[in-house]
Amino acid sequence: MPNGAISITPPGKFFIGKGLLADLGSYAQAFGSSAYVICDKFILERAIAEAGPSFEDRGKAVFSKFRHECTRIEINRNRELARSVKADLIVGIGGGKTLDTAKAVACQERLPVLTVPTTASSDAACTARALIYTLNSEFDSCMLLTSSPEIVLADTEILAAAPVRLFVAGIGKALATYFEVRACYRAKADRGAPTRAARIALATARRCLDSLLENAAQARLDLERQRSTPALETVLEAVVYLSGVSADSGGRAAAHAIHNGMLAVPALQHARHGEKMAFALLAQLAMEKAPAEEIAMVLDFIQAVGLPLTLQDLGVKAFAEAQWRRVAERACAKHDSMGNMPFAVAPDDVYRAIRKADALAGTRAGEYRTAALG
Repeated sequence: MPNGAISITPPGKFFIGKGLLADLGSYAQAFGSSAYVICDKFILERAIAEAGPSFEDRGKAVFSKFRHECTRIEINRNRELARSVKADLIVGIGGGKTLDTAKAVACQERLPVLTVPTTASSDAACTARALIYTLNSEFDSCMLLTSSPEIVLADTEILAAAPVRLFVAGIGKALATYFEVRACYRAKADRGAPTRAARIALATARRCLDSLLENAAQARLDLERQRSTPALETVLEAVVYLSGVSADSGGRAAAHAIHNGMLAVPALQHARHGEKMAFALLAQLAMEKAPAEEIAMVLDFIQAVGLPLTLQDLGVKAFAEAQWRRVAERACAKHDSMGNMPFAVAPDDVYRAIRKADALAGTRAGEYRTAALG
């Protein structure tokens, strides 16, 4: 990379507001006249009813139901269907796995892609990567894409209507972004001067964190009351856009690697991505020997927005050492992001960090219960 070059991969355009789904065709027309639209099951009928008419006089749109998991099989199935309808544009409408599938299809078919997130549970709408899983929902690999989506439509009417748990899980995922980008930045500083892109990513990630700290607790209350407020829109923007752009440009680190190792724990199969990410962040901070004040801040935030604190809160009824040592081994896999930390990490380090994070969370949870009892 030439000196002074900037490598930032935001989406071409990001729109946030009410009623954007119904105008999908007008946004898509600049990129083609034959759209292949991959939709989550729950949004499929609504997408056809609301977005379908917007393609009239602008071309055609074929809507297809996503089959639950972003696997290589699902990507290839949709590639074949997109070819069969002679698509010149891919659209993804749904959660993170649906959007990752749409982006992967578009990248491999060399077509433009538009994303319409239906929950703020991840930043997949804006990123230039797709997380690939096995048929058993275990992490397989991260597919790096040539670019981020051409357009992201964040329809606040849809996002604000998503279940509260999904919204909070997205906050948990976005919470980890700054700390992972910071770890990557420190690693770059140790290996040479960080690029301007790294500095911009760190600043964007910090803005994401500040937005969450200032607004997330209120945004959750607003969502529960079904109120559209500035706090809610600020958090939606942080989770969907700021987190994705800064993570894509700044990098992922221990928290993501630990999360991916946790996918092999059966007791966690019902825990959401962002819920596990919040705990994995605590483990990363423990591994980094972060200041006690910073860890306390993260614990207080997790409690305030209603994320699970401990492994027991996540669904682990009994801690099995052998199982969690396997998690630590998986977290240190060569293809994962543990290597982005500013120091060498061994499985034993990860295991001890997980135990410490759970202990810290358990102690804090006890303090909260005592305070609540007065």
